[in-house]
Amino acid sequence: MPILQDEMNRVKARVDGLILDGILPKSSPIKEIDLLYKMMRDYPSRPAKGMRPFLCVTACRAAGGSEDDAILTAACIELFQNWILVHDDIEDGSELRRGDPALHKKYGEPLALNAGDALHARTWGALLQNRGRLGLGRTFAVMEEFSRMVDETTEGQHMELGWVTGKRWDLGERDYFEMCTRKTSWYTVASPCRLGALVAGAGQDVLSGLKEFGTSLGVAFQIQDDALNLVGDQKKYGKAKSDDILEGKRTLILLHLLSVASQSERDKVIAIMSKAREQKTDGDVSFVMSAIEKHDSVGFARKRASELLKQSLATLRDIDWKGEKEAASLLASFARFAVEREW
Repeated sequence: MPILQDEMNRVKARVDGLILDGILPKSSPIKEIDLLYKMMRDYPSRPAKGMRPFLCVTACRAAGGSEDDAILTAACIELFQNWILVHDDIEDGSELRRGDPALHKKYGEPLALNAGDALHARTWGALLQNRGRLGLGRTFAVMEEFSRMVDETTEGQHMELGWVTGKRWDLGERDYFEMCTRKTSWYTVASPCRLGALVAGAGQDVLSGLKEFGTSLGVAFQIQDDALNLVGDQKKYGKAKSDDILEGKRTLILLHLLSVASQSERDKVIAIMSKAREQKTDGDVSFVMSAIEKHDSVGFARKRASELLKQSLATLRDIDWKGEKEAASLLASFARFAVEREW
């Protein structure tokens, strides 16, 4: 998908320039604050896909708007992504982020948490700068959608964390889909697309279609992410392999395994997955991986992702776009990439 990748790279470069040269401060004469600024710029400076900014500006163009009008909002989505990843890495105990040590591994949890909070605050301040170009009405509409994105994402994250801390195993596909819709769909696909459409002044029919499109594709994206965590190339993926097993995450892959495994296998898998991260051994991870391979749980999950991709593409075709046909076509290309990617 060279055209798609070129467009994603182009938008990402533009957004990075705005974030690093326009939104985030570069230095301070006060040593401690200078370190804070350095930490705030850390994740935004690392290589990343730039999917969410791309979706924002592309949906804006497809809905009849201008990329220039959407670029600040797109940059704020990327800032949000980096803020939430700082906190997510601490919550999950992750070692790596985008191929390098997670921020809390470099600087410790207290400083990393504060840097994440600082990114969060800068995001809202930057969104207010839309007033000059979009006017108050659209600026507030964008901020309202942004607020919902934050609410949905944190609720979904809390569901997932609660399952681990509460040692919940009475879960099925419906529970996983509900969690992913909140945790992943809104901030990965639905809101980035809807934010771009709002900038363009799109009506409720387009916004409703993008919600449906984003819900299906976001869950499919998360399923593929879960699969890559187990069987993907770590160098491409950028996180430690099998991290989801170490973190005890209830993925669709794991839930399928528990639904088809023998009672003895199920009991052992649950016992392993219920251990704290630091208590899990290489042998524990190997056992869970062997059981996943035996029952083809990754294959089952990827089949579900393919079904969701078809749903999302059908929804996208039904949207009555008012803008660039090329942009609408790029959204369809992105949907396929999201489910077929290797990183």
